[in-house]
Amino acid sequence: MVEDDTNRGDAASGAPAVSVQSVTKQFGDFTAVDGLSLDIRPGEFFSMLGPSGSGKTTVLRLIAGFEQPTEGTISLFGDDVTKKAPFDRNVNTVFQDYALFPHMSVLDNVGYGLRVRGVGRADRKKRAMRALESVRLDHVADRMPSQLSGGQRQRVALARATVVEPSVLLLDEPLGALDLKLREQMQVELKQLQRDLGITFIFVTHDQEEALTLSDRIAVFNAGKIEQLGTPRDLYENPASRFVADFIGNTNLLDAEVSHTVLGVAGDHSIRPEKMIVSRSEDAALGVRSAAGSVVESIYLGNSTRVVVDLDAGVRVTVLEQNVRKHTPEDARGERVFVQWHDEDVVPLQPAA
Repeated sequence: MVEDDTNRGDAASGAPAVSVQSVTKQFGDFTAVDGLSLDIRPGEFFSMLGPSGSGKTTVLRLIAGFEQPTEGTISLFGDDVTKKAPFDRNVNTVFQDYALFPHMSVLDNVGYGLRVRGVGRADRKKRAMRALESVRLDHVADRMPSQLSGGQRQRVALARATVVEPSVLLLDEPLGALDLKLREQMQVELKQLQRDLGITFIFVTHDQEEALTLSDRIAVFNAGKIEQLGTPRDLYENPASRFVADFIGNTNLLDAEVSHTVLGVAGDHSIRPEKMIVSRSEDAALGVRSAAGSVVESIYLGNSTRVVVDLDAGVRVTVLEQNVRKHTPEDARGERVFVQWHDEDVVPLQPAA
């Protein structure tokens, strides 16, 4: 049986790896995806980030072919696949539940997709071993899935998904079942694997730190639409809306009234906690604003201290101070202080639609 090269990624064609155009998906009266248009570049690590019910997983399923759009088109490298079945699209999906076959060895699990495609035994073994080498698990090829750790099973699932050389790899919160330390380790390994393979990765997550760590670009989803699209730095440093500012990282949101009082400007604004400092003196350098207040709480976090201050202007802000020198515990609650920041670190936010 000869493998079908239909939809195989061709970055030289100049077409997006994935193009979603004017796509709407309705489930009865509920609109899960609302008129979405999005182009994802070849070789890009692209993340779709948002809370539960925001539409990100539905978009992933539409790209995979597990769902059909109510309206709109989906293309892979310029080829319209809107009405094609999942097995007719050169994509593969890694789920949170790795779904490894418990009765098969690791090697046979990885080679299963090749077996279904009619690849001969010798070639299948060779390619499966090469895929295991890419995730540094060739030494466990003869083991059963039950003999592996959670992180190893996750890497086996990645090897199984990539061995068939898909043009696009879809990942539906694949790290969600891992503990924090292992998840952070796997984030580094996943990014390195994507760079080595050069495959377009589309990653769905609700974890903003994970998206910032892994992605070339991120689409922040809200109510079936993209609230903002950009690089991790763009989204963190210049959030366009209150939703994005609040969802990605921690921030201090100042409404129009507080902005007028504290900043002397109109509209809503955002200031990240690490962009502020707590001073015991009102004196401020040129270009630095200062607002008086009282410390509500000072929380030692090891590498930093979170200081919560009630400003006299009637708003509570959080300041994140790095513990660059040895921290001496002290009870600062009730202390009068001045919160200071640079004007350039204040980000104006678009009004809610």
